[in-house]
Amino acid sequence: MGSLFGTDGVRGVAGRFPLDRRTLFHLGEQLVRLLRERGAAGKVLIGRDTRASGIWIQGALVEGVRGGGGSASLTGVLPTPAVCYLTRHHGFDAGIVISASHNPYQDNGIKVVAATGTKLAEGEETTLEAWLQPLLDPQAVDRPTAASGEQLLDSDGQFFTSYVQFLINSVGNLDLSRLKMVVDCANGASYRVAPFVLEKLGTAVVPVHAAPDGVNINLNCGSLHPEALQRKVVEEGADLGVAYDGDADRSLFVDHRGNLVDGDHILYIFARELQRQGRLRKNAVVGTVMSNVGLEVALRQWDIELLRTAVGDRYVAEEMLRREVAIGGEQSGHIILLDYAATGDGLLTTLKLLELLRQSGATLYELARDLPKYPQVLLNVRVREKVPFEQVPALADAIEKARERLGNSSRLLVRYSGTEPVARVMTEGPDADQVQREARLLAGLIREHLGTSQE
Repeated sequence: MGSLFGTDGVRGVAGRFPLDRRTLFHLGEQLVRLLRERGAAGKVLIGRDTRASGIWIQGALVEGVRGGGGSASLTGVLPTPAVCYLTRHHGFDAGIVISASHNPYQDNGIKVVAATGTKLAEGEETTLEAWLQPLLDPQAVDRPTAASGEQLLDSDGQFFTSYVQFLINSVGNLDLSRLKMVVDCANGASYRVAPFVLEKLGTAVVPVHAAPDGVNINLNCGSLHPEALQRKVVEEGADLGVAYDGDADRSLFVDHRGNLVDGDHILYIFARELQRQGRLRKNAVVGTVMSNVGLEVALRQWDIELLRTAVGDRYVAEEMLRREVAIGGEQSGHIILLDYAATGDGLLTTLKLLELLRQSGATLYELARDLPKYPQVLLNVRVREKVPFEQVPALADAIEKARERLGNSSRLLVRYSGTEPVARVMTEGPDADQVQREARLLAGLIREHLGTSQE
């Protein structure tokens, strides 16, 4: 049957295994069993993004939680990090987020959150999965019911207000008047809360892609497609712009000139500004193997260490806790500010970045321009199955030879996505033509040996 839980929870197409009604019911039921075996009452908080299938999935999970003897409370549409915060702050035993993050609307997913507001530990996921396996039907297919527009976008006022207050408290008396900002909500979970919080702090907000209809989440917008935001910031004469993904746990920025400011830039800005203030704990930040080598070089000039982990905010958070480092994140825009939250939060990152801009008196362009970025190429290849690369001799040999040709001043990473049937090839180095050539060569070989005709 394979593993239910990937690096970011359970993912699939609503109505098909593992997002069929039977699996969803038993997931809720067995989660309560897990909680009760650990001495908890089984109080579960459930939130979702704006996908059309979200309410149908939510209904099946609620039935399962109650069927297992637990209780379920609903936040309505709120970002993933909001559910994480609310689970911890309001004393729930677990939380569930219904979202497929940056994926298209046809996909959906389940993220289980522990009482601490962090992702459920891998050991507990393993236990839950072992209990679930004999109860499931991998051939199950359902027809999800459609939700009305009003149902789709409803949020619980209590939870909305609590999350807003947390965000505002994180920056105290920050005054953002005279700031103009374009906010791309990806037609997702941030569509209401992001403009609301920024306007409450005085920002002149120009919202874009903030009219979700159940099927337009992430559609040519948000953090995966920032090109329109880059143009809009310049057209509006805005000070900067921000783009969230569908569940708003990541954020990418655009300076007033229309330049993209990614997660590496944000890590650099936070590290340098907090070091100047004497507040950079351990004089280090945590990145991943995808962090541009230019970030490592730039930080080294200021005696700041870049600690790398495997790709995934779970691994970043674990390393931050282990090394007692307060700042970490990914190039994709997942930024964890451990002094304020245990998980990545796009809105929190936005507010803390704006706070640093106000404190420094500098523009985003001025703070980000000192980071030299090595040319980097990332290619995705859809695959039939995730065969270990070392088990395909032609691929293993090609990867080794590509590493030799790139040399010590460059990097090569070939890995599978944790949430999709996709192989990712990343090359990086000082020679733009070479990194492009090597990436294309390896992507072509993966497509030849493992690819699918649906790509």
